[in-house]
Amino acid sequence: MNLLQVYIDYVHAYPLTMAMIQFAILGTFGEILSKWIINKNTKFPFSLGMTIWKMIVWAILAIGIKYAFKGFIGFTDYLVEHEMLPELSKFGKAFTISALMNLQFGLTLVILHRVLDNIPLKVKNWKGLDKGMMSLIWFWIPAHTMTFMLAEDFRIGLAALWSVVLGLILGFFNRK
Repeated sequence: MNLLQVYIDYVHAYPLTMAMIQFAILGTFGEILSKWIINKNTKFPFSLGMTIWKMIVWAILAIGIKYAFKGFIGFTDYLVEHEMLPELSKFGKAFTISALMNLQFGLTLVILHRVLDNIPLKVKNWKGLDKGMMSLIWFWIPAHTMTFMLAEDFRIGLAALWSVVLGLILGFFNRK
């Protein structure tokens, strides 16, 4: 049995757990990369406790993301089936799912992520939240359009990987 098949088997057998693991690792790694780029050094940017907290936050977010992926596919199919949207090509359907998901669920996710990030810091930091909201348009809608063009088995893994890519982009644009 090859590693790809093992991955697919685990995604099928443990969909939420696999989503949580992938986001906990890759989402946190994206934040680490961003800090490395911003600070122009590779000193580990978080304490052990903060790293564990960030992994827990990403795991919690992964549950919502997994449900949103399933739900917005069904939502889009329902709208097409009831002629509230036209028949869509593969790309059109992927774009529509991505746009509907990011412009509805994505806003809640960005706010929830910030709230959870603020808890261990004991602050109410809303600075730059508008940039997080804008990333839904310039990054997440195009990224998830590509994601929804993939076979279902690979969507959550790619979505988690996009968190690393966004970390690189944000790190680059926020360098000191």
